[in-house]
This record gives sequence, structure tokens and C-alpha cells, in this order.
Amino acid sequence: MLRRRFKQTKSLEERLSEEAKRLREKAKSLPPGAVREGLLRKARQAETASRINEWLSSPGLQPPEPA
Repeated sequence: MLRRRFKQTKSLEERLSEEAKRLREKAKSLPPGAVREGLLRKARQAETASRINEWLSSPGLQPPEPA
């Protein structure tokens, strides 16, 4: 079985940032509740993943700044 491969045109940080932005925009259109909170949680996770990836790929591996 062959594995399908994709050449990414954007960096991981860009894709995670766009996903977080998309999720936040979608959450704005929803009423308060569990679905909205779930989207906001996923947006925060994407932002955190972007920061962690940026930190891991930095030359000095400095500890992250408190947010």
C-alpha cells in the first residue's frame, strides 16, 4: 500500500496560526455553550503547539516566556 505524500507550502507555524484564527472566528458566531468552548480550546491548543514548535526549532532552545 502506497502512502500519499503532500508537499506543504506553508510552515507549521503558519498553518497552526491560521487554524487558530479560523476556529476563533467560527466560535464568535456561536452562542455561549459547550460547542463554542470546544472551538476556543482547540484554538488555544493550536497556538500553544505553534509556540512549542517555534521554541523547539530555535537555535538556543531558550525556555518559553510566561504568557
